[in-house]
This record gives sequence, structure tokens and C-alpha cells, in this order.
Amino acid sequence: MTSAVTTDTSARPGYGQLLRTPGALGFVLPGFAARLPFGMLTISILLLVQHTTGSYGSAGIVAAVTGISMALSAPLMGIFTDRFGQSAVLVPVVLAHSAAVSGLAALALAGAPVWALALAAVPTGASVPQVGPMVRARWAARLEGSPLLPTAAAFESVTDEFTFVVGPVLATALCTGLHPAAGLVTEATLTLIGGLLFAARRASQPRTHAPSATGEKRAFALSYPGLRVLIFAFLGIGAVFGGMQVSLAAFSNEIGNPGANGLLYGVFAAGNMIAGIAMGAVAWKIGPRRRLILGYIGLTAAASVLWAAHSMILLGALGLVVGLFIAPALITGYTMVEQLVPANARTEAFTWLTGSIAFGQAIAVILAGRLTDARGSSYGFLVPMAATALALATLLALRAKLAPKAPSRIVNASAPGTEAAARAEATASATPSPAPAPTSRNRVNERGMGHRVPVTVD
Repeated sequence: MTSAVTTDTSARPGYGQLLRTPGALGFVLPGFAARLPFGMLTISILLLVQHTTGSYGSAGIVAAVTGISMALSAPLMGIFTDRFGQSAVLVPVVLAHSAAVSGLAALALAGAPVWALALAAVPTGASVPQVGPMVRARWAARLEGSPLLPTAAAFESVTDEFTFVVGPVLATALCTGLHPAAGLVTEATLTLIGGLLFAARRASQPRTHAPSATGEKRAFALSYPGLRVLIFAFLGIGAVFGGMQVSLAAFSNEIGNPGANGLLYGVFAAGNMIAGIAMGAVAWKIGPRRRLILGYIGLTAAASVLWAAHSMILLGALGLVVGLFIAPALITGYTMVEQLVPANARTEAFTWLTGSIAFGQAIAVILAGRLTDARGSSYGFLVPMAATALALATLLALRAKLAPKAPSRIVNASAPGTEAAARAEATASATPSPAPAPTSRNRVNERGMGHRVPVTVD
């Protein structure tokens, strides 16, 4: 099990320093291998089901059921992971996912009705391994209190976006150039191999959090209001991903070039990846809450003009701009989890955010699929516009909930004001002991138990 690593705070945080963290490469590389298939899943389902049914609406329903099922199961998987450990959860999950994806592909090729495909999509989505949140939890455990934590969040976003660049392009090439089911077969195979490799790296796992011996109940991540606000923001981001996938595929078919779908989506994801690299390389002087709001304003503005693009070049340029604004919101949201949620619920918190992206993507796939079937791709692009506008309004209205908690309230279970602290105080008063001399360490702990690095607050 991992422990926090003390870093040199005098050096400027950067990717090189981050990857020199002891043990980092041991989980980063297999973590990337295990996440690559995630970028292939939705587009592979869309292309296969659209091929067998001839309808983007039907394909959207099946893909949406997969996303909703994943969104509902992800937090539960996070709770089990915090309680039992990553390997104990991941191994059976990747085995189940490979079997479920294989069954869905077989049913689609056999010409099964849409309701049967939707039914098969439930275990497919529910068994998606939450490798991204697990990797982020490992970074959070190793870098707790370190200025490298925002850099780690940026690095993970870049990794995610690289999978979203390679995944859709690879899936599209396999489905259109080899066989309609080749994307799903490859996704299942890579998930199995990558997931087992990542699970084998047990040394870097965060500590499990068993129920307290004193009988205290563990607080669930969703009980923290700041996380609930982030969930709404991430729903809008998920809607951008889902709306773009369906609408770009429909647009490519409308111009008579289905293979352009992978290129257009790759440009969109590349914008996100470029912005993510820049986010991790900048020493920000403004607080995370302000960065999140500014990034989301830009995302909403960029998504609002997609519907007007009627050429491949213009749509590619607009998609690139949309991608550039996703990264600031996404990276900052993940970074804020450390300030808003205690360590014993962080994997669950990360899975709530990942699940909200999947849920937003699923709803967007349904709506965009119906709109593109009825009116064309331009109407499908209205979904990201509406979703980001609603999410931005929610974010602005509830931004006060995103103020970081004091370190003593979020990190230490025995902080003043908690039940554990009350019991400890009662025990201490019953057994008098000489008071310790006031030291500098006592004074530091009064400010916030072991908080070593100042946090920028706006």
C-alpha cells in the first residue's frame, strides 16, 4: 500500500518532476494501457448498431443505456474500491466486462431487436472498469499536500484525452475498414489485458478504509456539497462528448465521407489534450474555483456555434476550440476533489465525476441521435450547446459551495467538532496528564493537521 511522498516544493512543478515521483511509472504505464479501450466503447457500439439497424436513434439508445449503466455503477465500484482495495475489485470487473461486450457484439451481429441490445448493454456499462479514478486516487495518495497534485490532475486529463484521440480513431478504422464488430472485440481484449496488468501493481494502491472501530459511520462522497456542484458541471462536459460523437458521425455520412468521423473527433480531442498539457505546465496564480468558471464560460460559448458549421474545415476548427476549453474545466474539477472530499472517499468521488460524464454523454447520445435522424447533424450539435448553458448556470448559482474546506475538517477524522474529537476530549479529561509545552509543531497542527503547502483560495 502506498504512502504520501514528500516532494521538493522549491522546484517548479512540472511533468518531469511528477514522473520522477517514486513508483509513479509503475502504475502510470499499465493504467494507460487499461484506459485506452474506454475511448473505443461508445463509438464502437454506435457504429456496430447503426450498421445492423440502419438507425442512429437505435444506436444512440444502446450506447446511452451503456453509459447510464456505467454512471450508476461507477460510484458503487468506487465505494467497494475504497473499502476492499483496487485489485480486489478490478480483476472480477474486467473479466465480467470482456464477457458482456462479447455478448453484445454477438447479439448485434445476429440481428437482435433493439430492446435485446439495450438489455445486453446494461452489464456492458455496469462492468466498465474505473481505471481513471483509480489512477487519480493513487496520485492523490502519493502526493497529498504536494504542489504537484494539480500537475498530476493535468497529466491524467492529457492521458484521458490521448485515449479519446486514439480510441475513436482506432475504433472507426477497425469498424469501417475491417469489420463492424472489430471495434468492440478489440475493446474487450484490451480491457482484459490492460486491467489485469494494472491490478497486478499492488504496491502503489491507496490504503483501504475499513469501518471505524469506534463505530463511526463513514461519510459518503456525495454528502459533500462541493462534489455535487462538480457533478452538475461534469454532466455538461459529458453532453459535449456524447453530442459530438453522434453529430460528427452523422455529419461525416452527410458529406459522403464516413471515415472523416475519426479525424474530426480526433481534432476535437486533440484540442483538449493540447490545453491539458498547457494547464499542467502553468503555475496558476488564480484560484481553482475561478479557473473552473472561466473555463466553463469559454466552453459554453464555443459549443454554442457548432450547429452553424457546414464545412469539414470549419467544423474541425470549431471542434478544436471546444476541446481547448474542456481541459480547464475538467482538470480543475478533478483537482478540487482533494480540497472538497476526505481521503477515505476520494476514489468514490472520482467515480461520481467519471459517472456524471458518462451519464451526460448517454443522455446526449439519445437526444442527438433522435435529432440527427429527424433533422440532420446540425440539430444534433444543439445538444452540447443547451447542456453546457444549463451546467454553467448551475455552476454560477452554486459557486459558493466550491469553497475549499479547512484542512483540519477535510483530512483529519479527529478534527475539532467531530464525534471522534468529542470522545477523545472526554477520555483525555477523565485521565489528566501533563500538558505538553507549546511547540511549533503544535501551532502548525492547530492551523490544519500537517498541512504543508499553502492552497490558493479565491
